[in-house]
Parts: sequence; structure tokens; C-alpha cells
Amino acid sequence: MSKKKLTLKALILMIFTSVFGFTNITKAFYLMGYSSIIWYVLAALCFFIPFAFMLAEYGAAFKDHKGGIYSWMAESASPKFAFVGTFMWYASYIIWMVNVGSGIWIPLSNAIFGVDKTQEWSLFGLNGVQTLGVLAIIWIIFITLVSSKGLDKVKKVTSIGGTAVALINILLFVGGILILVLNGGMAEPLSVEAFTHSPNPGYQNMIQVFSFLVFAIFAYGGLEVVGGLVDETENAEVTFPKGITISAIVIAVGYAVGIFIMGAFTNWTFAFTQFGDVEVTMGNVSYIAMNNMGYQLGHALSLSEAASVTLGNWISRYMGLSMFLALTGAFFTLIFSPLKQLIEGTPKEIWPEKLTRTKNGMPTYAMWVQAGIVVVIIALVSFGGDSAKAFFDILIAMTNVSMTLPYMFLAMAFIGFKEKDEITKPFLMYKSKKTAKIAVYVVTFVVGFANVFTIIKPALDGNPKESIWSVAGPLFFAVVALILFSRYTKKMEATSYNKID
Repeated sequence: MSKKKLTLKALILMIFTSVFGFTNITKAFYLMGYSSIIWYVLAALCFFIPFAFMLAEYGAAFKDHKGGIYSWMAESASPKFAFVGTFMWYASYIIWMVNVGSGIWIPLSNAIFGVDKTQEWSLFGLNGVQTLGVLAIIWIIFITLVSSKGLDKVKKVTSIGGTAVALINILLFVGGILILVLNGGMAEPLSVEAFTHSPNPGYQNMIQVFSFLVFAIFAYGGLEVVGGLVDETENAEVTFPKGITISAIVIAVGYAVGIFIMGAFTNWTFAFTQFGDVEVTMGNVSYIAMNNMGYQLGHALSLSEAASVTLGNWISRYMGLSMFLALTGAFFTLIFSPLKQLIEGTPKEIWPEKLTRTKNGMPTYAMWVQAGIVVVIIALVSFGGDSAKAFFDILIAMTNVSMTLPYMFLAMAFIGFKEKDEITKPFLMYKSKKTAKIAVYVVTFVVGFANVFTIIKPALDGNPKESIWSVAGPLFFAVVALILFSRYTKKMEATSYNKID
């Protein structure tokens, strides 16, 4: 029986779920107001769209290669270069699973109660942090079990996640435009200064503003994850580039328009300093913003104060449900796609034989080993007390830079990809080698600048330890990757020597 492949629509939904973060809109408006649009557009033009076009060319050229980004870099640059970049990138997703496995319950709590009550939850007499740890462990096991059954199961969930994100965006756009029409103007006044200057007192000088550029670049992360799905895509050399190109443009425009629409119902001072009695944080700002949208819509429709408050609470609940479904969709993709690229793309001899076994098209044994590693880290962080929180902070600092460095690896390898005429390129976004080089230099500079700033900012803020760990993370992962690759090289040399004997 022939295996069902990803259609253009399913691929776009998978990309949209993996990359587009609705909360990046609300967080951007909270941090920088209208002026965040310029930085999001800049990040899209200088990083996301040129980088997406590179991935589209890679994907079309290597459509029959399993393993995604490793295969691309190994063919274009060198296997060692490719392995270091891929391993570093994979390690950062382990920490993503630890972090989101515990954090996914916050939107669920908002969906059920209208507010975050996770710190009050208790199972078997455990405190809030430990209870979230137990739930996260059960979650990881459940996701691994379902994903190991095959891609068809994953597609169903990611489609639900993509649809949930699409619906919350429709709610934002329709609600925002309706409030704008009914009120006859924007809640946040429009001016030239509003598009160039943040209303947030914490984002006034250049150092603070540059830190937002880092945030904007991170908002576009995740596109490379679907690189491992080229061989799973229907009519790949046409569908894959088209899917990536459409997704890149829709996501970039969606962010910019979404931030602008926020101003239709969000007066920055009212929404983030006076609305409700909850302290605004990066964790809850999205729920506060959408609650405020419901409240403002109620007043625009001439509802009573009580009815407006209730409407706001229900929109906040829907926001929680949507985010829970969207994160679930992303989880189902990320639980197997990075691992699939690492195991299937790299030389089998690097890994123990069991890790390379596949079932239902998935590296099932490796997925359970991965689950075990994630579960152990979650247990250490949840049950280790204060020292565990410090340990987790270190883990996050170690992976902040590691998550984006592979973008530089992929961009730099693209020069070799364009230079090698022996690589068949059925799809070209960059018609000339000169244009491709300019795109590589721009993407590499922008990501490099963001990473340098990510490293030095904590030290400038009086936290040099985090800066040190930000450098130590990539170095640690690079050393581990080099050791693994060195062992593989020696093993292959020994095998070759024995054959000659």
C-alpha cells in the first residue's frame, strides 16, 4: 500500500504551526507598540524571507534525501560541518520540550478558569511546580506514544493546531476591525512617533531596542524543522518550495498586520498598566490583551460593564484553548522531526544500531530514548528545589544561542550549494550566485548580530553568569558533536583498514 504524502495545504499548516506564534503579536505590541512593526518587517526582509528561499532551494534539490538539514549541509559543505550544526540545533529542541512540556498547562488553565491557576494545582499532595512536572512527564510519554504510530496521526493533530491558530487570528482581525468601525478610531493614537518610538519605558535606549530585534528574529524560528519532511511531501520539487514561499510571506504579513490591528482596541497605557489587577508579564500579556479586546468589544457594542467583563473573560478562555491546541500541534511535529533529521540524515555508524531502527516511518526507538532524556531533565528541574530552577535557567541560557547558530551554518553552506554545479537544482529562487551570496551575507550578519547581542545583554544588565553560559552552551554541544564525529571517523578508518588487510 502506498504511503499517503503531505499535500500543499497540509504542509503549509505544518509550517504555520511550527513557526507562527500568535503570542509574538501581543508580546511585540506590549514591548514596542506600533514601532515593533518596523523591526518585524526588517527581520522578515533581512532574515526570514531570504532564509526561507534558501530552504526552498535546498528542499527541492534534496527532495529524495532523508534527514533534512544535515543532508543539505553535508552535500553543500562537509559532513563534519553539517553534523556540528545539526547536533547543536537538535539539542536546543530537547530544552524546548522540557520548557513547553511544563508551560503548556498555563493556556489550558486559562481555557478552563479564565486565569492561570497552575501554581495552585496539586496532585498526590505535591506542590504546583512538582504537579506541573508530573503532568509534563505524562504529556511527553503520551505525545511520543501517539507520534510513534506514524505521520498520519501527527498530520491530524497539527491540522487542528494550525486551524486553532488561524481562528484566533481571525478573532483578532475581525474583532479589531469591528471595534475600529464602531468606535470610529484607534485606541492607541496613530502618529509618526508611534511607529518609531516605544510607549514602553523599558524600551527607550538603543541597547533595549536592539534586544527587540533579537526577539523579532526568534519569532520567525522553526522553519528548518520541516526540512525533514521533503521526502514525505507530494510532488516535492514543486510543492515544498511553494509551501515554504507561501508560508513565509503569509507569516511575515500576518505579524505586521496583526500588530497594527492590536492598536484598534489596545490603548497601551490602559491595557498594560490599569486594566485588571494582575501584574503584566511576558507569560500572561497575551491573555490580558485578548481579555481587553473582549472588554472593548463589549463597550463598542454598548453592552453593560458586567457583560463586557464577561465577554473579555470568555475570549481569554478561547485564547487559552487555541494556544493549548497550537502548542500541541507544534509538539507533535517537534517530537519527531528534529530527531528524524538527526538520526536518518547523519551516517548510521555514528549511532548505536537500535537508534537507527524505524517503524511506521518513524525512528521509534530513538523517540523513546529522547523521551527518557526529556523526562529525566523535567524530573530534575521539578523536584530539585531552588537549585533545579537555577539549573534550568542555565539550560535555557545554553540553548538560546544554540537554537539560532544553525541558521548561520545553513546560510553559509548555501554558498557551497550554489557553487556546486553537480547538484541538480530543479527550483531556483536565487537566479545568480552573486544574489545568493548577498542573501547569505545579510542573513549571517543579522543572525550573528542577534546572537552577539543575546550573549552580551545579560552582562550589561548585571548578570555576567548568563552571558558565560550562553557561550558555554554552543561550545559544549559543538565539543560533544566533534567527539561523536571523531569516533565515527576512526571507526570508518578502522573498517576500511580491515577490508584492505
